[in-house]
Amino acid sequence: MSAQVRLKLLPRARCLDDDRVQVKVSGLRSRQVVAMRARSTDERGVVFSSSATYRADGNGEIDLNRDASLCGSYYGVEPMGLLWSMRSETMHKRFQKTNSSKPRVVKFSVHEVKGRMLAEATNERLLMGDGFSRVPVSQGNVSGILFTPPGEGPFPAVLDFRTVFCDRRASLLANKGFVVLAVTLFPDKPLKDKQIHLDHFEDAVNFLQKLPKVGSKGVGILTHSKCADVALSLSAFVPGVEAVVWVNGCSANAAFPLYYKNELILPALMYDVSKRVPTESGAFICKYCLRNPLERENRATMIPIEQASSRFLFVASEDDLNLDSKTYMDQLVERLRSHGKHNFETVSYPGAGHFLNPPYGPFCSSSFQGTTTIPVLWGGEPSSHAAAEVHAWKKIQEFFKTHLSCDAAQSRSKL
Repeated sequence: MSAQVRLKLLPRARCLDDDRVQVKVSGLRSRQVVAMRARSTDERGVVFSSSATYRADGNGEIDLNRDASLCGSYYGVEPMGLLWSMRSETMHKRFQKTNSSKPRVVKFSVHEVKGRMLAEATNERLLMGDGFSRVPVSQGNVSGILFTPPGEGPFPAVLDFRTVFCDRRASLLANKGFVVLAVTLFPDKPLKDKQIHLDHFEDAVNFLQKLPKVGSKGVGILTHSKCADVALSLSAFVPGVEAVVWVNGCSANAAFPLYYKNELILPALMYDVSKRVPTESGAFICKYCLRNPLERENRATMIPIEQASSRFLFVASEDDLNLDSKTYMDQLVERLRSHGKHNFETVSYPGAGHFLNPPYGPFCSSSFQGTTTIPVLWGGEPSSHAAAEVHAWKKIQEFFKTHLSCDAAQSRSKL
């Protein structure tokens, strides 16, 4: 390494995983061209990396907030580009981070064009701040991870509901002042029963409401993909759901029959696997595989969300290649409007793909789907997708803070 070249991460090298860092280099020659790199290893040992070429200014300095990448993993001025553009050399890999008690470690470095490292710095990206608790929960039908902020509260409560376990989103949301319970659709084994019982997730809603630190009168649900339609069903059939964030889901009950109190309440909207489109990468486009819920024979699968008293935030990616999310969002909006309902907000993102997560994680273009053994193409243009994640994450927090009212007196009465 070069003694005079310095790589700084500002305002500090240790931060939350959804925080921005300013990457600056000094001590280079005037107008020197160098390669900036980032590298991180997930819990499976899979390495993700990125690289971009920059030219220093007349003072031998580079500031990623100001300067444009000339070529590499991304182009143009992208202050966090080295983070969101990281990819694995192995195809169809998604960055796996299931344990939020340990930070995501990213190594930033600056290199001569011929490869010699000039400087490096380590960014520890925390998923939990000081004083936050992460406690496994196993109580009857309730199985998940509970995240609680420090202090007495009261705090609003959110059920973070995913098909595949990953507590990054839940832990980062807890850092914004929420009690969050992270649960999965099939906590024991994927497709164990090939049916879903709404009662199990009603128990999770009730569990959250009874916690001493929880002050919201109802529970929020943050969900995505297949879990999004289950969340809509919870809001329609189960009391206590105050606000739902639906991200890239379906307007109908997809794939599995839905039961409540041992009675079938919604049949399954089925897939037509003949509509899967293969691509050169080996991944499949599944956007139009679900049958049309508006056709007469499928209408019974539509979720009666007009019955819900919840507030809804519908978030759709327009380049989602796994589900026709924007069309499903439009169907949900039309259904609510036709019943005189206006308890919803919508936002859609051109160029964004299926997996909208908290920002600054590696972009995933394809991976193996949890319910199948084939790789799936998720869609999205990396730069547009990264910008959508920043905007959506802020929008989700604002939505919950607005619609999950917190009552201190109610929280005290539980003690």
